[in-house]
Amino acid sequence: MTQATPIPRADHAKIGLVFCHLLNDASGSPRVLRGTIKALVDDPARAMLFVGSQGRGVLENCGIPIRRYWYHRSQFRIITLCNLILSQLFLLFSLLCERQIAKDAVIYVNTLLPFGGALYGKLTGRKVIYHVHEISIEPKPLRVFLCTIARLCSAYNIYVSKSHADALPIAGVPSVQIYNALDDDFTAIAAQAVYQARHDGIFTVLMLASLRDYKGVPEMVALAAALADRTDVQFELVVNDDQAAIDQYFANRPVTANLRIYPRTDNPAMFYQRAGLLFNLSRIDSWIETFGLTVLEGMAFGIPVLVPPVGGPAELVNDMQEGFLVDSRDFAKLKQRTLTLADDTALCKSMSEAARRRADNFSKEKFSQALRSVMQKL
Repeated sequence: MTQATPIPRADHAKIGLVFCHLLNDASGSPRVLRGTIKALVDDPARAMLFVGSQGRGVLENCGIPIRRYWYHRSQFRIITLCNLILSQLFLLFSLLCERQIAKDAVIYVNTLLPFGGALYGKLTGRKVIYHVHEISIEPKPLRVFLCTIARLCSAYNIYVSKSHADALPIAGVPSVQIYNALDDDFTAIAAQAVYQARHDGIFTVLMLASLRDYKGVPEMVALAAALADRTDVQFELVVNDDQAAIDQYFANRPVTANLRIYPRTDNPAMFYQRAGLLFNLSRIDSWIETFGLTVLEGMAFGIPVLVPPVGGPAELVNDMQEGFLVDSRDFAKLKQRTLTLADDTALCKSMSEAARRRADNFSKEKFSQALRSVMQKL
């Protein structure tokens, strides 16, 4: 049985736990934050979420009051960078104006990006926790700046995998590694699903990813084109963006008929239920996955997975057991491993069973207990 969250000892009518996040979409970090809020907050009236104004994603139903501060993500990197800095000034100002925050409140900064929350904690003498999700932050001066703010302001850092903690150490700050977990509602749906390698004779390869080259989208497109003659193998790409962004991205990129592309969804389960294989094709020379939440989701559905051989996914997946570890730059191996599963139903079944067993290790109870342990150390 978990204990009550150690929110401030002082004025119980005030806000004792403040969460700060930047972009509210359907990606991994806001989904983990939603689970974190559920794990730590016993009284919604004593917690609050400050989140950027762009996006209406999974945090809309996080269960606590929401305050929005201005943020806009542009298609131009330099504008996005300027907007990030400006947005954090807005966040800092919003926090300073919020008079209901208790003097001993904890400021919970989700990802390195909402550094305005960390500055607020430092300036007002409140404890700051960083839940770090990223490694591959560009340009390098931005990464150095964000890590410096975390080093100066944070009382405790949470990393999402062992390789993540090793790759992005922040000197002088106590830290702990806590693996992500899945929502109870999601795991209940996954537990009821029956894995089938093929549906109506079709083997479906699924990938959920942001619409970025470094996420392996070009490799997915190229593999679909290379297997266009295999009418029994189909590909589905679900991107964390809208249809307009999809149209723009693929305007000059030909797509074969065996690849279907979908905008962001609030119901990824319907895609997992018909998948025979799940991809994560992030390019390891430009983007290291710190955990891979969609990988864990797919494994909970019993889907064999193909993931990078480094980073968080390599801690989730044992090669040749729950799936395959493949560098997506090795196109020949990528194609060979895909066809190996497409043509071997027995192997799919054994990997499916192993994937479910492995996913059971990442329980919500362990996640909640680990988070509450961090809170008690402050």
